[in-house]
Amino acid sequence: METFSRCSPDDHLVIIGNGMASHRLVEALVNHPQRPRAITVIGEEPVPAYNRILLSPLLAGDMQPEALTLRDADWYQDNGVTLKLGERVEHIDRDSRTLATDAGETLYYDRLVLATGSRPTLPKVQGIALDGVHGFRDLDDAATLEAIAQQGGHALVIGGGLLGLEAAEGLRKRGQGLQVSVLQRSDRLMNRQLDATAANLLKASLVERGLNIVTQAQLAKLEGDPTGRVCAAILNDGRRLPADSVVIAAGITPNAELGQQAGLTTDRAVKVDRHLTTSDPHIFALGECCQFEQHTYGLVEPIWHQVEVLAAVLCGDAGDGYREVPTATKLKVSGVSLFAFGPTEAAPEHDVLCYHDPHRGDYRRVLLRDGRIEGAVLYGDTQQGPWYFEQALAGHDLSGFRQALLFGAADVEVLRAAAAQLPPDSFELSSQHSSKHSSHSTSEAA
Repeated sequence: METFSRCSPDDHLVIIGNGMASHRLVEALVNHPQRPRAITVIGEEPVPAYNRILLSPLLAGDMQPEALTLRDADWYQDNGVTLKLGERVEHIDRDSRTLATDAGETLYYDRLVLATGSRPTLPKVQGIALDGVHGFRDLDDAATLEAIAQQGGHALVIGGGLLGLEAAEGLRKRGQGLQVSVLQRSDRLMNRQLDATAANLLKASLVERGLNIVTQAQLAKLEGDPTGRVCAAILNDGRRLPADSVVIAAGITPNAELGQQAGLTTDRAVKVDRHLTTSDPHIFALGECCQFEQHTYGLVEPIWHQVEVLAAVLCGDAGDGYREVPTATKLKVSGVSLFAFGPTEAAPEHDVLCYHDPHRGDYRRVLLRDGRIEGAVLYGDTQQGPWYFEQALAGHDLSGFRQALLFGAADVEVLRAAAAQLPPDSFELSSQHSSKHSSHSTSEAA
């Protein structure tokens, strides 16, 4: 039976989606003195919001499911938030400002936030709908992959980015007689974050653990057995890889369909302005389902910035709004620490500084343009990564400290202190001499 509810006569905020972005927004709102009077959160999954970033250690057996929960259901009630779980919004009527769920409920909203997230991008190949083809986006996926790992056989992960590698390593760690392969279209793993040297180091580490890494390989089709279950993957070059299960982790597609059905302006996702407002002034979009200018999102840092902006907007403070800022990627892939920002490839005009200690498994590459840091890749020891990023954002001219840059902040500060005590001409001559010597004796070409 259809019900109709209006929780507040003039200030009912409804948030569609109960993922990490939605939950962070709710946390920001409930602590604000000008919070909306009534807040309703509708989540399609049957459990409260949880940390999806921890799905990989969950799959690997390093965490229990309850450790992922961000807040239990009581927290929402204690903070005056109505939480509806296991319901899917099927329709938005912008004229009446109502929405309908698959549970037969109709709710009125004064303001609406779309935080519907994304789903795995499925390759458009024959056999993609076969049984045994899975994503890795939620708790159900993690449970399914755990069962696959314990059955043994051959598992194939499509995608050599962070999510794909974590899924592969989790399957390997949980597996009992399971052979795990990773298929990467690019010539290297994590090609959006790593240069060739760092990617090769990562590949060697994963191969040593028992993963089969196949790069420069494109999926042509999936083959099924007589029961309709996947049994093999065929590559464009004709190679055939056995696959009792296939995990798709090759990018994400924004869940923008609800916005499209409501007649909102969409492109690759639901388009928003700098205040996260859609083409309807009563509707906002946040996170992986939204598009600002030409940008869509999959990393948490810019989404957390969106949350700050939208929370202020919903509480009556428009502020300067959202803007794109450079971000650094700090990751731990299967126990290996990585830090990267800026270009992955050096341009002819870049001054390239490299350090590689094969024995300790450390690698650093810093790109300078006119004495200023423009990019860096760190593998293993990433302690200096945030400092490099800070210098890049500030645009500091580090020409006089080039010989110490690979060793980080402490060594640079020693030279800065020395520079402050020496006459400018004498430090310049000393710096030029040291730079020539240091770049030759301490930097190893990648």
